[in-house]
Amino acid sequence: MAGGKMSARQKMINLMYLVFIAMLAMNMSKEVLSAFGFMNEKLIENNISTTTKNKEAYANLATKASEQSEKFGALNKQAIQIKEYSLGLYSYLEDLKAKMTADLEDKKDYETMDKTAFLDEYFFKGDKFTPKGQEFIENINGYRTNVTNILGADSKFASVLAKRFSTDDEVNRDGKTIKWLDYRFKGFPLVASLTSLTQMQADIKNTEADIVADLLGGKLEEALSLNNYKGIVALDKNAYFAGEKVTGKIVLGRYDATMVPDAVTLNKKPYKNIKDGQVIIDMPAGNVGNHDIKGEITFTQNGEPVNVAFESSYSVIPEPSTAVVSADKMNVVYRGLDNPISVSLPGVSDTNLRVSATGGKLTKSSGKYSFRPAAGNQATINVSATLSSGKTVNSKATFRIKDIPAAMGSVRGQYGTVRMPKSGLGNAPIDAGLPDFEFDLNVKVQSFKIKVPGQLTILVNGRTLTAAAKKALSKAKRGDIINIYGIKATANGYNLKKVLPVNIELTN
Repeated sequence: MAGGKMSARQKMINLMYLVFIAMLAMNMSKEVLSAFGFMNEKLIENNISTTTKNKEAYANLATKASEQSEKFGALNKQAIQIKEYSLGLYSYLEDLKAKMTADLEDKKDYETMDKTAFLDEYFFKGDKFTPKGQEFIENINGYRTNVTNILGADSKFASVLAKRFSTDDEVNRDGKTIKWLDYRFKGFPLVASLTSLTQMQADIKNTEADIVADLLGGKLEEALSLNNYKGIVALDKNAYFAGEKVTGKIVLGRYDATMVPDAVTLNKKPYKNIKDGQVIIDMPAGNVGNHDIKGEITFTQNGEPVNVAFESSYSVIPEPSTAVVSADKMNVVYRGLDNPISVSLPGVSDTNLRVSATGGKLTKSSGKYSFRPAAGNQATINVSATLSSGKTVNSKATFRIKDIPAAMGSVRGQYGTVRMPKSGLGNAPIDAGLPDFEFDLNVKVQSFKIKVPGQLTILVNGRTLTAAAKKALSKAKRGDIINIYGIKATANGYNLKKVLPVNIELTN
């Protein structure tokens, strides 16, 4: 349009075209500037929303750390450091944005934000960076490095941080390598740079949100991993009888050493034996029979105590210390005596046994049984119990009833034929006993007869010789055999049916 000779009319038409194109360019530039401004507003709104969510996530993690320090304490410390670094860079960018718009009367008149002078002078000095420009780059690099160091170089966020907060040189569309700060901020309208800084702030907020969510979610995923589960066989009871069905269930149980309870109650008493998140049971087994294990494990969740109940049971059976050997035909109880009887049923406590008897009187004292036979020749001990399965067990034992064996008369604790002087016999009491009997009897002589050779038999009431008996004894000679017979005695209040005689050979 500028070459050759043109008429005045053509020159006017060309000038109008130029003005029209300039007007179009001006309108397009204003629309682009406004678009950047509107985008900046949206990013600011998004940052406010993300900040609120991040505060809730940080608070949630802090609460969990206070409730379960072993599980979440270290994660919370990481989160606090990341929060501090993020706040530092975010505030630095916010301060820079405030400086960029300090001279603007209307901070939403985006069409006037077409100048590039502020950052061109703030960041650049010729082909080099100003101290402020270098500081800007160092702040971004420092944030990326610090957060990566907290999470670890092998963290999945290492690559995310390297990409979001990279300050590496860029290559333009012409293939030319340009420094990152030049590529992103040199020669850009103010509103475009402002939006770019707000986007960097959004990257900070989104990075915080992603990391905190991963810290919590990763711990949850770790806890829910099947590697932390074990199959647990939960039988309905821990002791069974032959022929009984074994019943119960197999469940998955999660083991977590970091889940330390705040309190444990076992059988209505506080319990403190806790190790690696497990309540270690270490207590006396108790008496023979069934025992329950009941209680609660208390955790704090969302500031409130949560009680987890547990319940199980076990059986205590007598521990054998010796073999039991019995003679088949020696099931005997003695008339007139309190015969001790042992009654037990493996797996059932004494208090749950029902014991009765026929053929005599059965008594129980301090957990021990005794049986005193009545008339007759046979006694039966009956035992019944209801097992934990609901089954009733009945059993009985039959005993022969016998009289106490014949006792033996004695003098000075000697049985049979006793040699002693005449004077000794006159003063010695006549006794009786059962030297090989298993019961400890209190035998008392009531009366006896004494026969001195050549003299009439004399009946003596009591244990010692009467005057008449001594007179007859005085006529005995050395070597005579004095016969003591017809002894009547009682044992524990029972009249013995027979007492064997004792003979005394006089030695003078």
